[in-house]
Amino acid sequence: MKLSGAPPFSELIGDCRQSAVHLEMRDAYSVASEADDFAEWQKLGRITPESVERRRPWLDLVRKAVSRGVVMRRARIVSMPVSEYIRYEHAGTYLNVEAGELVRWLPRTEAATLALPGADLWLLDDRLIRFGHFSGDGTAIGHELNRNPDVLRLCANAFEAVWERGTPHDEFTI
Repeated sequence: MKLSGAPPFSELIGDCRQSAVHLEMRDAYSVASEADDFAEWQKLGRITPESVERRRPWLDLVRKAVSRGVVMRRARIVSMPVSEYIRYEHAGTYLNVEAGELVRWLPRTEAATLALPGADLWLLDDRLIRFGHFSGDGTAIGHELNRNPDVLRLCANAFEAVWERGTPHDEFTI
């Protein structure tokens, strides 16, 4: 497993031409780049203009990819009732949608009969997977790139199964 040396995500998405799908399966992440946003949301209970500005690099990356014709989809499997972190994610997802991402949510109980990979992932143009590995507390520990056709197929099928069962963001209530 290679947990370092993966190119920055911006390079990977820059090479993407058709589709980029993201499968998220954790109830909490402890990502350093979100720490200020999450703390602010916990204190105020809303997404602020400052939070929008901190997210601008990601939102601009999505807009640029979508403008090139890349279809970006994100599916989140979540426990119900949702964690505080998932409430935070849900509160800010409208920004992802406005930027062009399609987002669906699936309660974990509805995913019980699906064959799923053991890690979050991005699948780019059905040719490359970027697995995201996290510690138990949600801290990112690295990424792994994979081009194995069997793994690509497994992950593509898993994502599509979650997507099919998932609820679009604007219809999903927490």
